[in-house]
Amino acid sequence: MAVVKALLNRNSSPRLQQPAPTTEECEKLYQAALRAPDHGRIRPWRYLHIEGDARCRLGDLYAQAELEQDPDASSEKLTKLRNQSLRAPLIIVAIASPVERDNVPRQEQILSAGCGVHALLVAAESLGYAGVWRTGPMATNATVKAGLGLVGDEEVIGFIYLGTRLGDAKPLPKLSTNDFVSRWGG
Repeated sequence: MAVVKALLNRNSSPRLQQPAPTTEECEKLYQAALRAPDHGRIRPWRYLHIEGDARCRLGDLYAQAELEQDPDASSEKLTKLRNQSLRAPLIIVAIASPVERDNVPRQEQILSAGCGVHALLVAAESLGYAGVWRTGPMATNATVKAGLGLVGDEEVIGFIYLGTRLGDAKPLPKLSTNDFVSRWGG
């Protein structure tokens, strides 16, 4: 089955180039993400689609956030932050938007949002693209969160960089399920 192959071969790729997924392909990626396990069908997530010049504005937001924390930040540091958003032709900001529900704990809602990101990455891989899920200090920075329009209890769970893999895929380690799986209960 193609799904199992995509799951077994998914491989983070930090070196990305054009082309990015098309509008039609992005629709498929988002539809895959929306199929994440979701207790109560509350859909505790949302996504920001950032491409083109908007990537530069995201880099400027990173630099602004750094300057607010460190007014003496070096120009090299600010340039590095501005360039982070240019590492891929498309960035999807995955946002967990938990809601108050007695029978659906916050942790489960965050995990559900994470499942959506995984589905999106596997779908991208199956369409011939590559990506990497990044967080880092900008994911929790209050200035960045405000600049991206997060409200209330929302949090960035990842900056998903997508595009075409530059160079060969890194080799995947062979893992033994025996190292991670044990039988319980006899």
